[in-house]
Order: sequence, then structure tokens, then C-alpha cells
Amino acid sequence: MKIATFLRSGAGSLALLLGSLLALAGCQPAPSPLEHDAYIWQRRWTPALDAAIGQSAAKIRGWRVLAAQTDAHGELQLFAPDRAVLAASGRPVVLVVRIDGQLVQWDEEMLIRKILALRADWQRHGEIQPTLAGIEIDHDCGTARLPAYAHFLTRLKQALGTTRLSITALPAWISSVDLTSVLTPIDEAVLQVHAVQAPHAGLFEAPLARKWIDRFAARIRKPFRVALPTYGSRVSWDSKGELFAVQSESPMLSEASEAKELAAAPAEVAQLLASLRKDRPRGLVGIAWFRLPTTNDERAWSLSTWYQVMRGAPLSAQSSVHLLPSGTAGASDVMLRNDGEIDVSLPRRIVLPAACTIADGINGYALTEESGRYRLTRTQDGWLRAHQQRAVGWARCNNETTPPQIDP
Repeated sequence: MKIATFLRSGAGSLALLLGSLLALAGCQPAPSPLEHDAYIWQRRWTPALDAAIGQSAAKIRGWRVLAAQTDAHGELQLFAPDRAVLAASGRPVVLVVRIDGQLVQWDEEMLIRKILALRADWQRHGEIQPTLAGIEIDHDCGTARLPAYAHFLTRLKQALGTTRLSITALPAWISSVDLTSVLTPIDEAVLQVHAVQAPHAGLFEAPLARKWIDRFAARIRKPFRVALPTYGSRVSWDSKGELFAVQSESPMLSEASEAKELAAAPAEVAQLLASLRKDRPRGLVGIAWFRLPTTNDERAWSLSTWYQVMRGAPLSAQSSVHLLPSGTAGASDVMLRNDGEIDVSLPRRIVLPAACTIADGINGYALTEESGRYRLTRTQDGWLRAHQQRAVGWARCNNETTPPQIDP
């Protein structure tokens, strides 16, 4: 009887213990929402940039501002962000120092001294200053340089003391045995998953980015963020097939023999962001968007699209194509139109009406023919911003009233 009583009592205690553990598990707080930072990478501060900062401040946690960059000789060149605009936004600032990844070596003493001077300049009292949240080093070096980089970061962190130190990290580093020594002295990392492959491979690929993020999460034991793109680039090659230039913001003169527009599609970036929210890797605390869109940045998303992607709103495309009268008698302009709130990827093909006998493509489209029908086929990636339109060709269509069709 005593044994039976003990067993019944033990079973009851075990059930009570299991119940308590389940109750505690049910009371565990849900992970905090992913934080959103934005990189301000523009060298020139314009009214459009000021407006974007003011309009976006309430939607982000902080700014990561390009403050200095090394030149070909390893000398640190300072930029002049508008501190009053940043202070007025009410958001903290991480100062980013970019060290050219092609530098074989640099003067550690000089760089550390100048970084400390930069920090001191941004901490001066009695002036309009945003809150300084830390220093970030952006150094896209090869894996062979990681030991030297780790040595520099260790010395820099010792000099910075309590000031937080972060770095940008590349997927190519994940399999390196030296990654741990790079991550040891820092407080946080930002994994870049855009523009990290050869330009021919494209700008961003969501499934591949997710693999990199999961592998990086398995290596790092500190908080990290993921840098996601809001932009496109025009990449050009010379006659030998070698990379000639990468144009991301302003137009530039080019003598390249081949060029291609690369674009990060909002829907694909949103797909990755949704997967990170649903199945969040250990240590992931937020997203760092590269870069803050402005109205005069032709290769960035619109602000409205960025906001929709950031908050996980539905991304419904509302694009259409029309034949509109042109200035040439008998000819019509083929016009793409976006009546929605979201930037849309340019369609791959536009099928012209059967009555169209002569046509041609422009602005990234070329004329092709298939099954006796003319088509305008996209030759360059890109997108059409919300509430905008773009001429993609012209046609003579014998008074045709049937509109062209988008062939996805």
C-alpha cells in the first residue's frame, strides 16, 4: 500500500511538474519584431534625401550613415552628412567607415586614430548632433585577408571601449575558419546578401540569400542583421568581357561594349523577409536596408514600395499596357502603366495586336516575332514605379483598338 501510494503521489507530482512547464512555455513572450535600419550611402546630400529621411524616420530604428572611406592609398577621406537633418529625425546614427576591399594593407595606427577622431567629432557637446549609436566597418576583403582584418578589429574595439562596433560580413566568409576571429571582437554584424556574386549572376536571389543567412546564424554567437536591397544597378563590360563599371545612382559616361540592368524585385525581397519572420534564425535582430530610397534615385524603389515591403503588406501588381496616339501619323506609342501603390517588375514580353504590321522596342525592349505575332521582349531588368508610365515601343496597327497583352 505504501508503494502504491508513493507511485500515485509521484505520478501526480510529475503531472503537476509537466503542467507547470507547459504553462511556462505558453507564457514565453513572442520574439520581438524585426528592427529596421536604413543605410544612407549617398555622398551628396540633396533636398530629396532630406525629405526621405524626414518621411521615413518613424518607420525605422536607426540610420547607418557612410561617414568616411579610404582612398587608393589607404588614407581616410571624410564625408559631410547633414547632422542637423539626422538630429531632427530623432533616430540614432551608426557611422560607417568603408575600407576598400582591394587594399592589400593599411596603416592600423593611422586608421584607428582617425576613426577615434571621427567619433569624437560626432560626440562634441554644444552642437546639433544626432545620437551616436556605434561605429561600423565595411571591408569587403577576400578570405585570405581575414586574419589581418581580425587583428585590426581587435585593436579598434579596444580603442573604442564601450562604443559599439559592428561590421558588414560577406557570405564568402561563412566557410572560412578565420570567421570566428573576425566576429570575436565585434558587438554585431550585418550580413550582406545582395551584390555579392559576379554581376552576370544577378543582384539578389531569395532562396540563396536564405541559405546564407541560416549558415551565418550557425556560425555567429552575437546579434546580427541582414542587409537587403532596395535598388538596381547598371553593370557594363568592356570588349574583353571584363567588368567596366557599376552604375547605381547617377548617370555616368561609359565606353562599355555591353551593359545590363540588374534589379532587386520587391516581391522577391518580400518573400525572403516573410520567411525570416515565419522561421527566424537564432540571433537575427533586424534588417538593414540598402539604401534609403529618394525621389531622384532612378535605380531605387519608390518610398511607398519600400514601406509596403517593410511592413509585409500585400504586393498586388496593377500594371497594364496601352496603345496611345504618337506624334507620328499612323503610329502609336506602346505605353506601360502602373496604377498601383507598388513598383512592378517590367514584364518579360508584351504581345502586340495581330493588326500591327510594323513595330519596334525602346527603353529596354526589343522587337521579336513568334507565331506570326510581334512581341516586345525585355532586354534589361528593371521596374516601373507606382503611378508612373513608360514608353516601351511604337507600332503601326491599322486602326487597331485591341490593347496589347502582357505575357508574364
